[in-house]
Amino acid sequence: MIRREADVIVLSDLHLGTYGCHAMELVDYIRSIQPKILILNGDIIDIWQFRKHYFPASHMQVIKEIFSLMAKGTQVVYITGNHDESLRRYSGLQMGNLLLTDKYVMDLDGEKTWIFHGDVFDATTKGSAKLIAKLGGQGYDMLILLNRAINWLLKMVGKEKMSLSKKVKNSVKKAVSWISNFEQIAAELAIEKKYKNVICGHIHQPQIKEVTTDKGSVTYMNSGDWIENLTSLEYNQGKWEIFQYEEKEITKADISVFKKENKIPILDILTDEVAVFFNTMTATIQ
Repeated sequence: MIRREADVIVLSDLHLGTYGCHAMELVDYIRSIQPKILILNGDIIDIWQFRKHYFPASHMQVIKEIFSLMAKGTQVVYITGNHDESLRRYSGLQMGNLLLTDKYVMDLDGEKTWIFHGDVFDATTKGSAKLIAKLGGQGYDMLILLNRAINWLLKMVGKEKMSLSKKVKNSVKKAVSWISNFEQIAAELAIEKKYKNVICGHIHQPQIKEVTTDKGSVTYMNSGDWIENLTSLEYNQGKWEIFQYEEKEITKADISVFKKENKIPILDILTDEVAVFFNTMTATIQ
């Protein structure tokens, strides 16, 4: 398989370890690309819900594919989010092609691009509201499972898929307003800092748009998620684009391949440096 080369690819909100993650589709996508830089912009492993001990072979394969890219020369920048915030104690850690950080500024064609997850703007991820947010995350995961069952039935009768969570968000004016405010706040802060672009995750809303205020303008971008939208941001030849993955039929043969591939312990295929990091990370989430 010939991989597509890219200067930069941004993925966020994979939520590995939850029922909603489209891990097999994500593996297929990662196997199709060869970026110079891969930005993992938060909520990669859902540590908030890791206690359910749900981490199937396909989810582990995602991690293996990322390490495989690193072995081939891709620089991986792991930016922490709220669902993997316990890794923030190791912020600044660098091992080979892997950097763990809370935010990242990169120079692209002479312009500064500011990248961070975005939960800093969300009061529900802090203090006493954090418990409610965690319970909400579990409810969202169950909603996604219900949505998949409904979409299977819709497909059987020849009708288009639907998104329950999007319908809920769109029906609640406060949620729509919150998303708009999130984008505006991120953009205004980036303008103050004189950045050309700002990239966030967190709200699961893929987006590229120009935001202009009386102080200047900035390109606001969001890489979306791999729960519902299955999107990433890709940068090539001076241009940012949203990549939309086209879902494919997952067969029993695909599942058996994943199980076969995951008979080899992940630490057996890693370099010593990355193995140390992975051990540190797994110790954190257990």
